[in-house]
Amino acid sequence: MKLSILTLAGGQPVLSGVQAGRQLLGKLVAAARPLAEPEPVYLDFDGVTVATASFLREGVIAFRDYARATLPALYPVIANASPEVTEELEFFLRHRKDALWICRLTPEGEVRDPKILGELDEAHRSTFDLVARLGTASAPSLAAQSQESLAPTAWNNRLSNLAARGLLIERRSGKTKTFAPVLEVA
Repeated sequence: MKLSILTLAGGQPVLSGVQAGRQLLGKLVAAARPLAEPEPVYLDFDGVTVATASFLREGVIAFRDYARATLPALYPVIANASPEVTEELEFFLRHRKDALWICRLTPEGEVRDPKILGELDEAHRSTFDLVARLGTASAPSLAAQSQESLAPTAWNNRLSNLAARGLLIERRSGKTKTFAPVLEVA
């Protein structure tokens, strides 16, 4: 699923302010639909030249939080952000000690240059890196494979935190939860 931020924001290339961000949030919520299988929803910033931190907080970050809380199969990803939008978003995320996926999206829908923008603490970064290296993992498998002497419960807490931020996809099969990166990292 791809949602054009430029279109939803009324064609304005400069996006600023709390009120405009809240208006975008309402439009994003209305455009999002529940999915049967986990997948990314690309928030396409193509054509947007500038977005302020207040706009991003009230629109994009609020949508990510809404989607992760109420639409568990939807994983918001920022796509095609200008350097100015990326810089503002990264500054905001680092200030909050938060992170989001960001990438370029081709007109054909192919993902290019995926990366995590923002900041993860050391424990979450090492957990994410381990899952990315393995491709998919569960808390018990991480407890068995890692050099860290953590119980599966601690691994599950870390994995659940990364899934709540939309960085890892969580899949359930009975009582077992497995996790994988939302996008493939090179």
